[in-house]
Amino acid sequence: MQDTRPTSGRRYRDMVDAYGLIADEQLICGTHVHVDVPDRDLAVRLMCEVSPWLHVLLALSASSPFWLGADTGYASWRTMVWQRWPTAGPAGCYADAAAYDAAVRDLINSGVISDAGMIYHDIRPSAHQPTLELRICDACPRPETVLLVAGLYRALVSEARERLEAADAPACPGRHEWLRAASWRAARSGLEGALIDPGTGREAPAAEVVRRLLRRVRPALEAAGDWPAVRDLAERALARGSAAHRMRRAAVDDDLLACTDLAIAETRGDDRPRRRPAPARPLTSPGRPVARPSQAA
Repeated sequence: MQDTRPTSGRRYRDMVDAYGLIADEQLICGTHVHVDVPDRDLAVRLMCEVSPWLHVLLALSASSPFWLGADTGYASWRTMVWQRWPTAGPAGCYADAAAYDAAVRDLINSGVISDAGMIYHDIRPSAHQPTLELRICDACPRPETVLLVAGLYRALVSEARERLEAADAPACPGRHEWLRAASWRAARSGLEGALIDPGTGREAPAAEVVRRLLRRVRPALEAAGDWPAVRDLAERALARGSAAHRMRRAAVDDDLLACTDLAIAETRGDDRPRRRPAPARPLTSPGRPVARPSQAA
């Protein structure tokens, strides 16, 4: 940690000064997906509509079980690191872009953040593109996981847009306090435990919740021609397990370096990583020992 340095530019130096260890430990990577929504008022309203399902996309992407050589017990420790920022987490509900922009201005005027680029919600209208930006997911070693997340997210936005544009579209019911808890559960368990079912507000097996999401967005996926591919990718993801689960298994079977080899191989589309020579001495963990896959949930 002592050797980390911000990239050049005053903005990032100021962030390190203002946020201290939170900025120093920002050693994480995420997957961002943009869906075209040129109408900014609509983009703001869509945030509320799709937010109840975003934790499912996080579970599909979960790939960060280790921190400083130790098993954290979480499938997505990146989520825990990220949520320490003052604006991270679920987005609120706003009637239109003007209301959203007013809330952003209030945060800037409070001095807690310096600019609109520091709105780190799980989903937000992009500050630079006419899009609705998904920000909740881990970086994914397998490219097909990114395709799965992108396909599901685009379908969620399309399905919600169709409902909002209908004459009898219901108003937001509120009661979104559970969204942060749902994200925590997804970060803890990934695909290997329970997720919160948005329909019931209760825990259910991850596979059941993922398939419920598929059923919900199937018309939108079919309209885009994405249904066969997304359905197959989802079933393969459920059968294979999360990247976090595979990394834990590699660490148990071999060592922590094997997790790096696995991530490189999967990014290249190879399920069998090239093995490197064993280190001269075994790796040690500064925290809890490397957990076995059964402890992932």
